[in-house]
Amino acid sequence: MALSVGEIVEGTVTGITNFGAFIRLPEGESGLVHISEISSDYVEKVADYLKKDQKVKVKVLSVSKDDKISLSIRQAKPKTNKPAEIEWNKEDDKLKSMSFEDKLSKFLKDSNEKMDQIKTRDTKKGSGMRAKRMSNMNF
Repeated sequence: MALSVGEIVEGTVTGITNFGAFIRLPEGESGLVHISEISSDYVEKVADYLKKDQKVKVKVLSVSKDDKISLSIRQAKPKTNKPAEIEWNKEDDKLKSMSFEDKLSKFLKDSNEKMDQIKTRDTKKGSGMRAKRMSNMNF
């Protein structure tokens, strides 16, 4: 059976190099998974991700005229459109039980406190700079 581009098959890791891994495919064919096609994460060492004789699913990226087969483990994995998991803290549990009006009131209170802190900080910076400029002036 000839492999076709885009096909996903199972293979076995037969060798690991610093630039990728060789995979034995069904019917004895062999292909290469380049280091950039091993994982979506940055791969510094192939051996950190793959071991010899490990079974892996690979996607056929290309088959050259001289029968060199380019493979990808990264692209063989199903794509998920699931959003990242969010860990909610204890305060968020309290927010779930609050009414909209209470949430809005809390937001406005927090916002006003933050604005007051910014104004106070800016006022201190401004008066400090003014005093410094005044002390540097020669009358």
